[in-house]
Amino acid sequence: MKQLIALLIVILIILSGAPSSAGAADVNQGAELFQIHCAGCHANGGNIIRRGKTLKQKALKKYKVDSLEAIAALVTSGKNNMPAFQERLSASQVQAVSAYVLEQAAQDWP
Repeated sequence: MKQLIALLIVILIILSGAPSSAGAADVNQGAELFQIHCAGCHANGGNIIRRGKTLKQKALKKYKVDSLEAIAALVTSGKNNMPAFQERLSASQVQAVSAYVLEQAAQDWP
């Protein structure tokens, strides 16, 4: 019985441990895609076209684009001056860019 409990504890620790390498790979891919497709207008989380609509955490919250789903929808469909990327990026690439943006915003775009 003690061995079973010990095994369950080890499994729980493994499952709740560090983020998966797939998640890290997604963010790394997102960083690469961001540099190619987004950094021209959004370098360092800024916005050269509409200065107040940055990718900084405060602006994302203000404009209710502070979730993975909301960012992905905006990247996919575009809005106002921001073009849609649904023809240029796959769904998984959009998710990767969105994850990268959220991570950088949480770190104040270091």
